[in-house]
Amino acid sequence: MIRNMTIGSYYPAESPIHRLDPRIKLIAVLVFLVSLFLFSSFMGYAVVTVVLLTIIVLSKVPFSFIFKGMRAIVFLLIFTSFFNIFFTKGDILWEWQFIHITYQGVRQAIFMAMRLIYLVVGSSMLTYTTTPGQLTDAVEFLLGWLKIFKVPVHDFAMMMSLALRFIPLLLAEANRILDAQSARGADIENGSIVKKLKSFVAIIVPLLVSATRRAYELGLAMEARCYNSGIKATKLKPLKFRFSDFLMLPLMAGYIFAICYVDELYTILFVL
Repeated sequence: MIRNMTIGSYYPAESPIHRLDPRIKLIAVLVFLVSLFLFSSFMGYAVVTVVLLTIIVLSKVPFSFIFKGMRAIVFLLIFTSFFNIFFTKGDILWEWQFIHITYQGVRQAIFMAMRLIYLVVGSSMLTYTTTPGQLTDAVEFLLGWLKIFKVPVHDFAMMMSLALRFIPLLLAEANRILDAQSARGADIENGSIVKKLKSFVAIIVPLLVSATRRAYELGLAMEARCYNSGIKATKLKPLKFRFSDFLMLPLMAGYIFAICYVDELYTILFVL
């Protein structure tokens, strides 16, 4: 599973989504995540699916790259679906002794699974198409108003940027540790779940040591470069809004309107 992790990684490509201002992309992702809780019908999910597929195609991020990241949440999908199917009361579709499967449970399980998938894919598209440096500048700009209340916005943005940069590094380090353990004859990726959990100790311990060493070296490097969060630094590539960025604002408003309108129409036609 570790070898297939792509969540948090940046996928370099020349696409309209990559060229968008990171501030607009961050706002768009927040709007998308909020929109997932504004409807309760399959028609709403149909609209979200069309929009998300359009974004993926325009971003030129391969579907295989996205599916690799989805493997990390398979257990969570199974766990949430199981509880919704067997512990939701309603119209019984099938029963055996104390086990009951209801229509409402199946419907809720499908909705929750789709919502979780869209949450992960939608938020991952931000990191796939935006570099950590651009995300740092976007977060610092959007949270700039908190400086009035003496909130260290720059420090928060810098910590987020460093955390995002460490994700691919730690994944690469974990893969190297896996290869080293396999070369020594350790079978970590096969066997029962209990055996895999015990074997992961041989990965987690050296990974924590490596992460601590990298953090220490990073701190020394920042001190050697006289980094000071209290000094306002200039930007090598300052953020600038373009026409395509302003065009995203009415598109986001139209998306929210479509979500609400389609859900309301579905309720009137098929529920009432």
